Amino acid sequence: MKHLLKLSDLTKKEILSLLNLADQLKYEHKHGIPHSLLKGKTLGMIFQKSSTRTRVSFEAGMYQLGGYAMFLSSNDLQIGRGEPVEDTARTLSRYIDGIMIRTFEQKEVESLAEYGNIPVINGLTDFAHPCQVLADLMTVREYKNRLDGLKLCYIGDGNNMANSLTVGGLKVGMKVSLAIPKGYEPDEKVLAFAESHSDFELLHEPMVAATNADVVITDVWASMGMEKEQEQRIADFKGYQVNRELMAVAKPDAMVMHCLPAHREEEITTEIFEKHAKEIFDEAENRLHAQKAVLVKLMG
Repeated sequence: MKHLLKLSDLTKKEILSLLNLADQLKYEHKHGIPHSLLKGKTLGMIFQKSSTRTRVSFEAGMYQLGGYAMFLSSNDLQIGRGEPVEDTARTLSRYIDGIMIRTFEQKEVESLAEYGNIPVINGLTDFAHPCQVLADLMTVREYKNRLDGLKLCYIGDGNNMANSLTVGGLKVGMKVSLAIPKGYEPDEKVLAFAESHSDFELLHEPMVAATNADVVITDVWASMGMEKEQEQRIADFKGYQVNRELMAVAKPDAMVMHCLPAHREEEITTEIFEKHAKEIFDEAENRLHAQKAVLVKLMG
């Protein structure tokens, strides 16, 4: 494992190894056990998309590991004024020990990894959100004590979350059921991977997809950069809400998760959000621990 660009690059063994390390680091953090595993190391964090959880969790994580995180806004970099990403990669490789980038196009992340000689972590692209899904899998395993054989149901847009949940869930042995409106399906490469698995289904009926689910996950209907589509999406996603009626067909002890920020009364009702707030904010916290595991594996 040289980089974390997308979950399809990892084996089941590598994903579980990251989750095991994340559990260990979380235990040590909670019990005040120092783990300065990245002392003297510097992470450059490139943000072409703004963030709350990504920035704070990576910055805090590097500090807790004894290293230093450097915030690099695209407005302050030559990459924001037309310097090729290949040149940025080769330059930063001379200064720092790793790069985390949160951007739009997956090819930018892939190019950084190709032309640099330091680890690159995908903090989010329009195609994939691997760090979030590692945290999601970590949270499910905390609550259910296993992943293999559980049914994961995702309701909503076929976006980066749907892509990464599909790949990550199937790789660790989960059954994955998607309920997505027609015209909003996940990436074709993800579907090609998923359709070779018998435990995958892509549906357009949320109630069917959620039946007997162990875990129900949703995301905003209009992701960052899609704000102009908000009104059209509200119309197209009518009926794709995680609410009391939908949860009634899932298992009685089903979890609900959301990568946040949530738009209450759109993709999820306030009632269901608050009922499952502990799971959702444990999931948010686990971004810190899962990402620390990634940092240690790549930069330690």
